[in-house]
Amino acid sequence: MPTIYEVASLAGVSPATVSRVINGLPVSGAYAERVRAAATKLNFTPNPTARRLRRRSSQVLALIIPTIENPFFTSLARGVEDVAQGAGYSLVLCDSDERHDKESTYLDVALAEHMAGVVLVPATNHPRLARLLERRTPVVSVDRSIRGTEVDSVLLDNREVARSATERLYARGFRRVGCITGPRETETAQQRADGWREVFSRHHPRTDPERYLRHADFRVAGGRDAMASLLTTRRRPDAVVVTNNSMTVGALETLQRERISPAEMGLACLGDLPYSVLQRAGVEVLPLPARSLGAAAARLLLDRIGGAEGPAQRIVLPIGGGPAIPDR
Repeated sequence: MPTIYEVASLAGVSPATVSRVINGLPVSGAYAERVRAAATKLNFTPNPTARRLRRRSSQVLALIIPTIENPFFTSLARGVEDVAQGAGYSLVLCDSDERHDKESTYLDVALAEHMAGVVLVPATNHPRLARLLERRTPVVSVDRSIRGTEVDSVLLDNREVARSATERLYARGFRRVGCITGPRETETAQQRADGWREVFSRHHPRTDPERYLRHADFRVAGGRDAMASLLTTRRRPDAVVVTNNSMTVGALETLQRERISPAEMGLACLGDLPYSVLQRAGVEVLPLPARSLGAAAARLLLDRIGGAEGPAQRIVLPIGGGPAIPDR
């Protein structure tokens, strides 16, 4: 089925202009005619129910992220904004602080303000989406998936990036690679720990990997405490994969405080280090395509706003670039 993006591309207008024509809103006659011609050529037929509901929607999207302090989510937000603004939509940015109650409040605001759609990095596995979905407000989950609710999602290949980071440290000659990951209940933390665990178990088949795994809170203080804990381990690791950038900052602070050099303790960081003032020598940095992640989520959301139907899509972005992979 052709999408609103394809109609917009053929007509040489923005997706927002196509949406306005479809919904009977005022548009310049020349533009409206181009949209109608393109829709006819592509045999594009908007869903009637979606059309009625979209007429009540504003040209505003909500983006709910766990924290604006982490550059990963700042970059993700920029990707969403780039696509939204290009399509004629404004973006409201909301920081849930990883709290279910704040997330629920922002979802209620999106509902009350008749926002056109929501891009959500869920703070929990079960965000309160029922009322939005009953209203047929499109929701796209990004970076983390949602359990028990059929919504579109755009994700990263978290296991693969953690596997790659762990292999790099072993390839550099380190003998025991530990891992600092996020909260146990967070999907990305689990997936990245699984990727590390797979490589660790291959190198140490008789060792319990949990001895060398620490869960923290994805923040600087959590990384600082987790690294301090690993340093007390009997036969402590000589390298550590840290599964996000903020925790890597904390891990580096601990190593600097203990005067442990990069040669004594290797580090791999998933995501760009946010503070250039810290010592980066010897740190394996694996950038994550956060901006592309946000842009892909916004494009998928605008397709739904334009009336695209079909089952929920689950798209996985490769870490090293390349096309998105539908994960059926």
